[in-house]
Amino acid sequence: MIIQSRSHRIFQIFNGFFMLLVCLVVLYPIYYMVIISLSEGAAVMTGKVKLLPIDFTFRAYRASVQDAMFVNSYWNTIVITVFGSIVSMFLTVLFAYPLSRRDFYGRRVIMALATFTMFFTGGMIPNYLLVMQMGMNDTYWALILPGAVSIYNMIVMRTFFQGIPFDITESAYIDGANDLTILWRIILPLSKPIIATMVLFYSVGLWNGFYNALLYLSDKRLYPIQLFVRSVVLAGETLSADMANNMSSEGGVGLLAEQSTKYATIILSMLPILAIYPFVSRYFKNGMMVGSVKG
Repeated sequence: MIIQSRSHRIFQIFNGFFMLLVCLVVLYPIYYMVIISLSEGAAVMTGKVKLLPIDFTFRAYRASVQDAMFVNSYWNTIVITVFGSIVSMFLTVLFAYPLSRRDFYGRRVIMALATFTMFFTGGMIPNYLLVMQMGMNDTYWALILPGAVSIYNMIVMRTFFQGIPFDITESAYIDGANDLTILWRIILPLSKPIIATMVLFYSVGLWNGFYNALLYLSDKRLYPIQLFVRSVVLAGETLSADMANNMSSEGGVGLLAEQSTKYATIILSMLPILAIYPFVSRYFKNGMMVGSVKG
């Protein structure tokens, strides 16, 4: 039994209260958006909503999901996130695995060149011109390919691969396996924690990304959900015509319903990532710790 000193117990109590405070600071804005989105517009505008919804209703959520632009942008984001994550993982694995092999000639030079790109880039205008010249503007590829490989993620994955005993691959070579067979049948099955972690990183980045869409997309039919949310909330625009009509048909009253609908739109845009995280969180700690501590 470990006997803790008085100062250590005081520190533990203080640390517990501090972490609880941090959790409250992080979670309360989300909770506030939820109760606002579930309240009637009149109660919201008069400031009556504090801790619980008033005149509980799903009217704002119905107005959001019935909006054609919202549904279209949601679908765009699902397509971009799914295919973007597949492309990113495919390229990252093919980049990280050779660099993890100590018998790969020139890996130090390639690693130095890859690391160089983390600190020096061409900038926004050269990237924009490159995307335009390759004909990727107003396509999904403009949001997938330019940032398909994160060098940081590649380094973490390479470090994880290096932690797998080299004797395993040597034994596979003796049995007649080639590099692709070793990667597919041995390395990847042993790398589930880091793969789940990288999928989470790439998926969250693609789902929440709006800056590239703002630069490369002019066709509103291709807008991702975050750009739609930005146009509704941050840019100070009013609700779209379909959303306003839906609120009117539900009995909403113009601006009185607008705040609730904006918050409902934000909550709906967060739900997929919040739903996925519990399934990959059990891999997250193991993947990041093992992939970060080895040299």
